[in-house]
Amino acid sequence: MGALRTPREKWIEEGLRALAAGGVDAVRVEALAKALGVTKGGFYGYFADRNALLENMLDTWEHESIDAVLQRVEHVGGDARDRIRLAGRLTFSDDRLLIELAMRDWARRDERVAERLRRVDNQRMHLAREMIGTFCSDPDEVEARSLLAFCLAIGHHFLAAEHPGRSRTDVHARAADLILGLPHDNPADGPSSGP
Repeated sequence: MGALRTPREKWIEEGLRALAAGGVDAVRVEALAKALGVTKGGFYGYFADRNALLENMLDTWEHESIDAVLQRVEHVGGDARDRIRLAGRLTFSDDRLLIELAMRDWARRDERVAERLRRVDNQRMHLAREMIGTFCSDPDEVEARSLLAFCLAIGHHFLAAEHPGRSRTDVHARAADLILGLPHDNPADGPSSGP
């Protein structure tokens, strides 16, 4: 009875992990085989060479970043604000964030990857515009809020600043509320004396 082959998806996922950990140069067939605990011979049953693996990694990342997120968001349905939050959580979750950042780094040096990244980012912005447009009618404001939402989702991971008297989570949540046009009641302000 022959040995079971390591599934193609395992090679791709291990390639994405290597990319996240060490950049595109860390995606090497020998290193992937070692991490998977197999010989590199099985790799060539699925991929002609390393470039074919890299292309499959890009395909997988693009599918997971767009198609899989859209399917989940559409399946959940509900309020546009909740769907935007879900799309952000799915796209920039802790386990996928490092892959996202590695893709962006790779795109700085490879125009082919940069083109993929533009396509993915354009589709993400389109989704944000559609959802924000359900509660905001000014096209300029929709564009600005979409950009801010995207920048917040990616950029807050790079920011090392402290928020005196506030938790990072609270500040992030308040920023998201501002982008989504949600009211904020500050208990320190006391009861409102509005009309």
